Amino acid sequence: MKKLKLDELNRVDVDTFKEQEKMPIVVVLDNVRSMHNVGSIFRTSDGFAIEKVILCGITAQPPHREIEKTALGATQSVAWEYFSNTLDAISKLKSEGYIITAVEQAENSTYIHQFEPDVQLKYALIFGNEVNGVSEEVMEQIDSCLEIPQFGTKHSFNIVISAGIVLWDFVSKLRWNKKK
Repeated sequence: MKKLKLDELNRVDVDTFKEQEKMPIVVVLDNVRSMHNVGSIFRTSDGFAIEKVILCGITAQPPHREIEKTALGATQSVAWEYFSNTLDAISKLKSEGYIITAVEQAENSTYIHQFEPDVQLKYALIFGNEVNGVSEEVMEQIDSCLEIPQFGTKHSFNIVISAGIVLWDFVSKLRWNKKK
């Protein structure tokens, strides 16, 4: 087996990416403190052709050297917005018809493997602060909550790992399963 070279990957350029159809998913970062995590989520969002990233509260905004270390240019390809208050972002997304979904460990959450996204709907996935998770005030405004099952001794995954798992699950179900 031969590993592919960069020019053999057939990736689109930034302008083409901006014009291509995106997954009907917006990633919302609720007061994420690490700029490396922010950059990694931009890069993951680019890889899965996510519609937009919304940065809220203390979450840092591009351009910033520490974000770019992990984003590797994805801040130029992925659309993004900033809101000083996550609740304002949620209000706007609800008015645009998005299903507001927190990724959190919560009462009555649905394990991600048991969830089937509806291909007719648009989703806003909220990922919370590295220490405190999704804020309580945001949890009061969500439509649903997804949880990643865990089997070890730690109580949570890093936000970037969580985003990668959840986005891959959504994209694979929306792109290939096409279930309603």
